[in-house]
Amino acid sequence: MEWPTYLDEYEKLLVRMSKPRVIIDNAGCPDATRVMIDSARKHAILLESIQVLIDRNLSIKKAYISSDGRWFMDVFHVTDSNRNKLTDENILKSIEQSLEMAHSGRSKKVDGLVALELTGSDRVGLLSEVFAVLSNLNCDTMDAKVWTHNGRIASLVFFKDDEYGSPVEDSKGLDLLEAMLRNVLKGQQDDAKSAKTRMSSQVTHAERRLHQMMFEDRDYERRKPGFFDESLCEPVVVSVHYCLQRDYSVVNVQCKDRSKLLFDVVCTLTDMEYVVFHATVDASGDTAFLEFFIKHTDGTPISSEAENQRVIVCLRAAIERRAPRGIRLDLRTSDRKGLMAQVTRTFRENGLNVTMAEISTKAGRAEGTFYVTDADGNLPDPGIVQSVREKIGLSELIQVSEPPAICDQPSTANAMLVSLCSLVRRNLFNLG
Repeated sequence: MEWPTYLDEYEKLLVRMSKPRVIIDNAGCPDATRVMIDSARKHAILLESIQVLIDRNLSIKKAYISSDGRWFMDVFHVTDSNRNKLTDENILKSIEQSLEMAHSGRSKKVDGLVALELTGSDRVGLLSEVFAVLSNLNCDTMDAKVWTHNGRIASLVFFKDDEYGSPVEDSKGLDLLEAMLRNVLKGQQDDAKSAKTRMSSQVTHAERRLHQMMFEDRDYERRKPGFFDESLCEPVVVSVHYCLQRDYSVVNVQCKDRSKLLFDVVCTLTDMEYVVFHATVDASGDTAFLEFFIKHTDGTPISSEAENQRVIVCLRAAIERRAPRGIRLDLRTSDRKGLMAQVTRTFRENGLNVTMAEISTKAGRAEGTFYVTDADGNLPDPGIVQSVREKIGLSELIQVSEPPAICDQPSTANAMLVSLCSLVRRNLFNLG
């Protein structure tokens, strides 16, 4: 007679075992909120946890990842955008629920919008041509993210039918749009094979998808004359070596700390089919130090020097993609038809190249952040920037800041190599 009850308890146990246990602590650390996640290990679960945190604009100042067999404990020290602890109970509860419900790589509908993916060879005015095509075909841009690196561009644009305010459902219209955009991406370059367009009503995490698009485009190995990428980027040092005692490959990263750095690195390792078993992250100062003990998904470490070098160049590319290059301009204005086509056309007519952009519209307002350089990839002339602001509207286009000064590349000897003993000691201390 007790058998049905036993089954119920067993099922509850299975649910509890598969569901992450999340503990949020504000007492154990004086200057950050500590988020601890305990669950069964599965591929990409670490990335999913980091996605939840960075989607709330939280900064991860320290992290400790430890895996024992099929179980793991991840500990994150997080702050808000003002480097303060999280005190709002509603936010803490939302984070806890989101972490408990995180699932791997599931696509979702994007509120009835069409997701447009573009990859190809970057050039001055390319973004202007893309938005002009969308505007001419009555496609209303709702959100967009644009990254450039090594002369390549990846863009994710969400749009709907401007005339009817609904998703574009005309297959012939979508085919025409895709064909026109593919021609725009080919441009004057011999880029017919690498220029790609794709449309979908579903999308995974937007920034993860941008990383995947640029990785598939092999931006990590391309160099295009006239795009002065590395001179405007902070130095990035990556090293990979083999840990004989524990049969792991050890990846060390040292670079200037910035928002979403840990996400960029873990995203790339995950999409390259590596599993992070142990890791320490220290971004409490201006420089971030990250160490990862990794294996392939089949449990084997990196087996060749060629693979070591591939990991190094791919991680450097992942970090550099999001590094701001050029003058930052912020757009704050009421939304109107053809707005992005007008703004990007003004950039093109004044010889400014958009190296990165993030655009969103909500409740009749349009907001955008653009990083722009001149045609050679250098900082634009201040007079030209002022002219562009006047044409668009001084109150609408605000100049915010300039990038860091050009710096020399450091030697690999400066990379931080943390020992396995140090890793275990830190993890044991933070896990009590």
